[in-house]
Amino acid sequence: MSWLTGHDPIPGDADSCNAIEHVIVPRSHDIGGFEVRRALPSAQKRMVGPFIFFDQMGPAELLIGGGIDVRPHPHIGLATVTYLFEGEMWHRDSLGTSAAIRPGEVNLMTAGSGIAHSERESAQAKQHARRLFGIQAWVALPKSHEETAPAFAHHDAEALPRIAGDGKRVRLIMGSAYGQRSPVEFPHESLYAEAVLAPGAVLPLDPDYDERAVYVVSGEVDVAGTKFEAGRLLVFKPGDRISILALAQSRLMIVGGEPMDGPRHIWWNFVSSSKDRIEAAKADWKAKRFGLVPGDEKEFIPLPD
Repeated sequence: MSWLTGHDPIPGDADSCNAIEHVIVPRSHDIGGFEVRRALPSAQKRMVGPFIFFDQMGPAELLIGGGIDVRPHPHIGLATVTYLFEGEMWHRDSLGTSAAIRPGEVNLMTAGSGIAHSERESAQAKQHARRLFGIQAWVALPKSHEETAPAFAHHDAEALPRIAGDGKRVRLIMGSAYGQRSPVEFPHESLYAEAVLAPGAVLPLDPDYDERAVYVVSGEVDVAGTKFEAGRLLVFKPGDRISILALAQSRLMIVGGEPMDGPRHIWWNFVSSSKDRIEAAKADWKAKRFGLVPGDEKEFIPLPD
């Protein structure tokens, strides 16, 4: 493709594509028959814009009586962004929120100075076999908002802008792209979107943000002559306009944003620009100074040793 400014890429050699900084293969974890693939943080790249944690959940077939049961646990200094392709999860938090999330919707939970929450499935859902497939991301809050009051926002699928045409369907979750802006508010310039591409469709990605990446959820894509299969996070260098060609029916997640205002420390569920603040959060959880989760008060995840 003629948009490259350097040497032509060598087919099959991802490192020869000048537009790509890193190709990250997620680490897989089995959590009781449910696979999670973690792309961020990695040894190659800690963050992309404010995105400091990026997990693919499933796809998984959940059996009757089993399923997702994440007990109450704490967060500080970040916001969680939950987005599903299949299935349903139930969110409860120490603000008193009790809300389901379904495919195409988005839950944004801002931890700020501290929040506790659980993620489970309803008793009704567990009465039959079902599938669960989605992405959970953490976005670090800028220093000016690390100690903001905790908050929760749910946006229905109809509220998120959709851009369709030429074999592409894009749902804009956060930020601005393709002439649209998401109603999901976050205090740092960010980009987060789902793109579904038919075979042969080309997705352009302009250099509107210094830090950009694409996660290949399913299918196969070509970038500058190099093929990438599902389960790859492609981190792009700044300044280039990228063209992503779908070689098969493909689903991608676009992530990015402006660089964060300094490094972040991450320990368990805590993110902060200050190691001392994380130590304080550890003590607060151990001493049960985080609020209880109404409707889910009996269980909690203890502080790791």
